[in-house]
Amino acid sequence: MRLGFIGAGRMGRPMARRLCEAGHDVRVLARSPEARRTLEGEGLRPADGLAGAAAEADAVVVCVFTDEQVREVCLGGALLDAMPRGSVLVVHTTGSPQTVEAVAKEAASRGIGVVDAPVSGGPHDIAAGRLTVFAGGAEDAVARVRPVLESYGDPVLHVGPLGSGQRVKLLNNALFAAQIGLLADAVRLGGQWGVDESVLLGALPHGSSTSRALAGVVARGSVAGFAASTGGFLGKDMEVLERVSTELGGDLGALDAGLTALAAALNEARRPAGE
Repeated sequence: MRLGFIGAGRMGRPMARRLCEAGHDVRVLARSPEARRTLEGEGLRPADGLAGAAAEADAVVVCVFTDEQVREVCLGGALLDAMPRGSVLVVHTTGSPQTVEAVAKEAASRGIGVVDAPVSGGPHDIAAGRLTVFAGGAEDAVARVRPVLESYGDPVLHVGPLGSGQRVKLLNNALFAAQIGLLADAVRLGGQWGVDESVLLGALPHGSSTSRALAGVVARGSVAGFAASTGGFLGKDMEVLERVSTELGGDLGALDAGLTALAAALNEARRPAGE
């Protein structure tokens, strides 16, 4: 397939490489001469501007960092005007379902399909082809871009109509974040009981409390270390979760306690040493 790619950053660049390795014709947006040189050095084909990446594409993949950047890139005409009728826009960014619904409304007037496809995993999962993809959208739109998503995703889960991918990903994030927050409180309680954090983290993976969140903390050696290394992403996702929870309604229930504990752990991780 002929593809445009917007957002060749920490996650996007390995995605673009996997797409090229799978035989797709990929043009990656380059906003500066330096970005162009970097992409060319990695064997990727740079494109000038949104129109250059999107022209004649069967699908365009957007993997920018924030919901606001999705609106900036996808709304207002430049990208959608350049995409052919019958093509599909894939949005990997985790954000509000209302954002992808607004994009889809504008895209529909141009005969373009939209799939929201937020992901779970990191660059190492992309490189291994095992990124989890939560895809929301019409059956035919998801089917058309499935060969694209399967270049780096396994499993690729069609979780419902447009916006469902964002809803499932945000619930995934809420549970993951709450688990880290609860783990932070367990470490705090362990300290009050005289159990050292390193001892606790060495023991818990062998018990029924083990989880992916715990594995991440253990790999970093402490809750604070994990929070510091992932704070940019966790903090951003928690802000999105809070905003979307207000937009969509619903009660966080017991998740709220875990998220509050995580917020405290993130604040502690950001505090300069010695304070």
